[in-house]
Amino acid sequence: MTIFEGTFAQDSSALRFAIVIGRFNDLVTDKLLSGCQDCLKRHGIDVNPHGTQVDYVWVPGSFEVPLVSRQLALSGNYDAIICLGAIIRGNTPHFDYVAAEVAKGVAAAAFQTGTPVVFGILTTDTMQQALERAGIKSNLGWNYALNALEMASLIGQLRGELPANNAQAALPVSQLKNPMLSE
Repeated sequence: MTIFEGTFAQDSSALRFAIVIGRFNDLVTDKLLSGCQDCLKRHGIDVNPHGTQVDYVWVPGSFEVPLVSRQLALSGNYDAIICLGAIIRGNTPHFDYVAAEVAKGVAAAAFQTGTPVVFGILTTDTMQQALERAGIKSNLGWNYALNALEMASLIGQLRGELPANNAQAALPVSQLKNPMLSE
């Protein structure tokens, strides 16, 4: 059997990413973006906005992220899209509606297009919790970028663009040696 797994040891020079960032709660989303860029850079991706590997798209808030992510995925120009945002609970049910719809929208963008779309939207009860997840204790932006790298590699393998971890099993069946048929 073939084992398909995303890897981080591949040549990343051909990979292209889009990062969609919600401006609302930018104190948090700016920190998530920094963590995301740090991870990508340490894995060989040129994060320069004027470069060729990462495009940055700023939207008003998290609610707008799924629409833009889907449009980017439909373009076929990206190996993965990373969605960054922060939805922080207030005193009204607005949080529940926005958080649920954003989660559904990001998932739908991936399902409808076949492009990995990483859900990097923080949904927290307080600003303190959001800041802890965006850099005070750890920066989940790093994790979201790592997820995008892994999924880009995995989907590339499944599409036949990258070798699987088991090179012999990745060969067409006609090229595999069957000891029962050997002369």
